[in-house]
Amino acid sequence: MAEWLVLDSGKCPPAFNMALDESLLEAMPRLQQPVLRFYGWTEPAASFGYFQKYAEVERATMLRPLVRRPTAGGIVPHDADWTYSLAFPTTHEWYGLRAEDSYRRAHEWVQEGLARVGFKTELAMEAKKSAQGQCFVGYEKFDVLRHGKKVAGAAQRRNKQGLLIQGSVQPPVAINRYLWENIMFFIANRNGGARFAEPMDELVAERAQQLAAGKYSTAAYNQKR
Repeated sequence: MAEWLVLDSGKCPPAFNMALDESLLEAMPRLQQPVLRFYGWTEPAASFGYFQKYAEVERATMLRPLVRRPTAGGIVPHDADWTYSLAFPTTHEWYGLRAEDSYRRAHEWVQEGLARVGFKTELAMEAKKSAQGQCFVGYEKFDVLRHGKKVAGAAQRRNKQGLLIQGSVQPPVAINRYLWENIMFFIANRNGGARFAEPMDELVAERAQQLAAGKYSTAAYNQKR
């Protein structure tokens, strides 16, 4: 199996966060390696699903700015969460999984990481739909729950370039984020080897800057529907 690249991009502006994830997906045919990315936010924001209507999102959350994700799903608040993404080339076995199976596998990984820092959770065996398209009000099948409340969710996009999964963890108690990230790295290493991608691939970074300026920071994209 291909070695994993692990990228900790730190806190980035909302538009750049979405742009970098899309840039990683675009780079999959060239990189031919799965990427696990950890990141934060330079300011409180909310991301929303590619297919959601901007006017409805605007009414449903007070968080600003609002940025449309390249993946589907609902509104995700980014004021105290931990965000990560996974990107896979078409040659990787994750790409061949059904959407439900790749979703479950991602959340089993998150769940194992949380368990190893002493935070026990369970996976939802059925969906409980939310109101107003908010991701963390209600839950989908295989979301990560704590006492019946969702603490981790994700959305995905699969195309001819590869598979992109964007995830958010919102633990309701204070636990060590960096210990959890190290455990996630350990799991990646166990599943085929892993190394930190430092410095960031120049072509990926340049493309992310282009997408941030020309797409994810524009009203034309964020308010497209």
